[in-house]
Amino acid sequence: HCLVPRGTQGAFEIMTNINPVLAEITRGHSVESRHRGAFIVVDGTGSVLAQQGNVETPVFPRSSVKAFQCVPVIASGAADRFGFSDEEIALCCASHNGEAEHLRVAASMLRKVGIGEEAYECGAHWPERVEDKVTLAEARQKPRAIHNNCSGKHAGMLALAQHLGAPLQGYVLKDHPVQKAVAAALDEYCNANTATADWGIDGCSVPTWSMPLHKLADGFAKLFASGNPVGLRIARAVAAHPFMVAGTGRFDTNIMTEVPRLFIKVGAEGVFCGAIPHAGLGFALKIDDGAIRGAEVAIANVLAKLPCWNNVERAAINSFTHSSLSNWRKLEVGEARANF
Repeated sequence: HCLVPRGTQGAFEIMTNINPVLAEITRGHSVESRHRGAFIVVDGTGSVLAQQGNVETPVFPRSSVKAFQCVPVIASGAADRFGFSDEEIALCCASHNGEAEHLRVAASMLRKVGIGEEAYECGAHWPERVEDKVTLAEARQKPRAIHNNCSGKHAGMLALAQHLGAPLQGYVLKDHPVQKAVAAALDEYCNANTATADWGIDGCSVPTWSMPLHKLADGFAKLFASGNPVGLRIARAVAAHPFMVAGTGRFDTNIMTEVPRLFIKVGAEGVFCGAIPHAGLGFALKIDDGAIRGAEVAIANVLAKLPCWNNVERAAINSFTHSSLSNWRKLEVGEARANF
């Protein structure tokens, strides 16, 4: 317990809900930083298999719920109407690097829907990797909305708007039919009650609703349950094309390439959510300080301890529970490692 001042009343309260340390950053032989957080793993009935920390306080899942944002694109018939491939469905669920292959697939989706890049309302930013930034700069080009890490998701949302006969303009707004369909998917699978939940605007301008980690884990277990054709289509697409979900050097792509039976998606500010479809499990994790470096090793440690992998898969996941840290001279100076 620790004592903290409460407002201006001069009183103190004992805080008993401080989350445990899930990851550490070392320098030499000493711990330099610690990342606290919470996680939960559930099965399809909602029974808890593993849990640490406060999983009841609502958090913003951010991009970790892109699979749910893709649900109405598939369930409405839009994906079939416009002939979206597995590669394109995977990009709908992506926070990608903006590499050439990501741009190719996003452009293909827009072409199939019959609209141009000007319809995007996600905003533009530079690609993630230095080499792709240099390529743009050398060509004397500025980044466009298609370079946005969410351009695949937004192409899917534009397809949904077109399919519903709704206006393309304003498709990111909370009261637009596209976002209402996304909210309905979150309500159905996560029991989110988006009508009353706190909400904000995400980096790509769409709504993001807050909800507890246990509801997110429940939702992923239900979405990817055996017999759910929408979830199975997403799982199949991502397993076949993990590069589309993130890209070169990215945790999501790397771990799903090594373990195709895993579905995992990062969200900004230290969130990871996903499912293990063959085992009927869903999981969710949030690092309090938002550090992705802590979230990566922590979620790998959670997954590695679950009794649903073969030996090859478990060894692969274990390799992600720590990562070396180097300085500008490429000297190893420490590591990020799980701590539970």
